[in-house]
Amino acid sequence: MAKISRYDQLVRTITKDVIDHPRDLTRHLIERLGISRVATNKHIQRLETEGWIARSGPSTHPVFSLGYKRRVSKLYKIEGLEEDRVWAKDFAPYFDLQPNVRNIVIFGFTEMLNNAIDHSAGKEVFVWVDQNEKDILIIISDDGVGIFSKIATALSLPDMRQALFELSKGKLTTDSSRHSGEGVFFTSRMFDSFEISANNLRFNHNDNFPKDTLREAKGTFPEGTTVLMEIAVNSERKPSDIYAQFTSSPEDFDFSKTVVPMKLATLGDEQLISRSQAKRLIARFDRFKTVILDFGGVQEIGQAFADELFRVYGGSHPDVELLTTNMTEQVKQMWQRAKSSRT
Repeated sequence: MAKISRYDQLVRTITKDVIDHPRDLTRHLIERLGISRVATNKHIQRLETEGWIARSGPSTHPVFSLGYKRRVSKLYKIEGLEEDRVWAKDFAPYFDLQPNVRNIVIFGFTEMLNNAIDHSAGKEVFVWVDQNEKDILIIISDDGVGIFSKIATALSLPDMRQALFELSKGKLTTDSSRHSGEGVFFTSRMFDSFEISANNLRFNHNDNFPKDTLREAKGTFPEGTTVLMEIAVNSERKPSDIYAQFTSSPEDFDFSKTVVPMKLATLGDEQLISRSQAKRLIARFDRFKTVILDFGGVQEIGQAFADELFRVYGGSHPDVELLTTNMTEQVKQMWQRAKSSRT
């Protein structure tokens, strides 16, 4: 393992150091690091140049404050941990964000940390928040069983990759008495970039790309679950904007609409052809009023799959509106054939 330089050690703690020691930062670092005043001043100048701290007041008695770069990290024991207190005590004092971004950060931070506390079955969780002039990044990593394994076991899924597809629908929880199952869904759409790594799989939702992705990532975070969330500090997005996208009307405050990326229903190179695949797909559709089936990346579907989805399920669940988007000509033909058969 590479040795961490003294300057990198300083970067890890300087955000807290400068808040706790605004008027005696130099003396504090001399005592903590056991180095000379000259060496300490060189580090302080570099920290200032790179944006970690700012200086004001007379040169003989400077007052230091936070720069535009901030970084706070801490390892916690999960037992007895409360996510709102973690944010309020250990992180909120060090990050200055515009109100809409702050609301999104608090939502994602507390939701994902709560998931680690309530669902991971782990013993420890590591939390890291890093802000620069452009973005704020949050990493929450536990040492539990892994989210995809947890969901696959709870829902008796034959393949862990299907757990990601269930997450993408929303309203999924392995503990319905305490959770609505909406945390991951809404968090992934509030941030510019959202990533979950667990069980040698990695899921990514990014506003710059039209499709969510799931890929194998063997050897990367093989144990537990690691969540990465990033958003621009000048983002104009508000939580209310995201909620509005998934409600049926301005007066409807229920999470009643979802977009289902059909590509995630496939495993490997398989095609959507069988009734069994359709039956797995429609699980929990009845929790929504409107389901938008996004066929982006799906070139064709089978007759049995289309029949089970659009004729059988559509006919027996008239209260669930099935809408489609991004269909190829072949998919559209199968959809029209199944709809006409139902009629």
